Amino acid sequence: MNGNSTDIVVIGGGYAGVTAANRLTQRQDVTVTLVNPRPDFVQRIRLHQLAAGTHEAVTDYREVLAPAVRLVVDSVARIDAAKRELELASGGTLGYDYLVYAVGSAAAEPAVPGAGEFGYPLGSLEDARRLRAALDGQPADAAVTVVGGGPTGIETAAELAEQGRQVTLVCGGQLGPYLHPRGRRSVARHLAGLGVTVIDGPGAKVAAVAADSVRLADGRRLPSRVTVWTAGFGVPDLAARSGLRTDGLGRLLTDETLVSVDDPRIVAAGDSAAPSGLPFRMSCQAAGPLGGHAADTVLHLVAGERPTPIALGFVGQCISLGRKAGIFQYAGRDDTAKAFHLGGRPAARLKEFICQATVKGLAAEARKPGSAKWEWSRDASRPQRIAAIGSQAEPSSAII
Repeated sequence: MNGNSTDIVVIGGGYAGVTAANRLTQRQDVTVTLVNPRPDFVQRIRLHQLAAGTHEAVTDYREVLAPAVRLVVDSVARIDAAKRELELASGGTLGYDYLVYAVGSAAAEPAVPGAGEFGYPLGSLEDARRLRAALDGQPADAAVTVVGGGPTGIETAAELAEQGRQVTLVCGGQLGPYLHPRGRRSVARHLAGLGVTVIDGPGAKVAAVAADSVRLADGRRLPSRVTVWTAGFGVPDLAARSGLRTDGLGRLLTDETLVSVDDPRIVAAGDSAAPSGLPFRMSCQAAGPLGGHAADTVLHLVAGERPTPIALGFVGQCISLGRKAGIFQYAGRDDTAKAFHLGGRPAARLKEFICQATVKGLAAEARKPGSAKWEWSRDASRPQRIAAIGSQAEPSSAII
């Protein structure tokens, strides 16, 4: 540690981690270190495009990271909260005064027989590249099965079908469960127009995956030369492995200011945070504001001030349907889908704008830390929802 400044370490270089790291450089008396296992920023919302070969989904960190942030390309094996020290996978250690925990999420480990061996997940850069290589190794008319009816499954199925692939989308239940029924019907019509066979409903659960087929719970067997597994996301177990309390999925339990319930010098952000045991939807839409709020919390703590509670709300969900169409499902601040949606080419243009604007937003915060504002996403109803369910997180004074 540097005795002349406050050392802040951010674990995870995704949307939340980069936002937090950039914003922390507002103070001249802090040093900020970002620890990430890759030397490039991954545009995770484009991984389905990487798999289809329509985008590389990576950006040089020099384009999105403030020059004052030190990048350490490594993984964290364990957090020693008592010593305020990180044990790195390379064998070294890294001390900190404050820690921002932004490890993100990844594809969940599938419990279905054969899925881990023969399925291709799509939760990381390495996953997407492996899937792309598998698709390149198959003829254009080879049967492809995408498992999972959420946004990643829908986007992947549409992207591949638009290229002429024979795609079957097995939803495991309902197509687009987040969507309003009107939005769901719109997505179903577009997928049908692309030639995607959608299998949903009670019999649409996968019972087993083989090298050349997928067997459904109702006994049907689908030919599949490449099976893409998008059913669910999990969280790295670093927090639990380090003795910090988590929710059932492994997200770090925090109070409403994003401070860990176990340690007032650890603050969480992004998909790996569970404030009051009521986490926000895993999404890029939430990651940026959560990263910004985590940074603001740390800066308050460094200044000896009391941090403010998170008040993040949502505006909707945007799903691409290939390069020529999409859907923007409007939602209330509480993340409940509304009847209105935007579709077709306008939604495709909006999704591409969001993808580009997200990277530009990171770069803007790197150039002028503290400039990003999220007033558009404020949700005043969260305190009432927390009170209604009863917080699972113990309150923290957040003053050290």
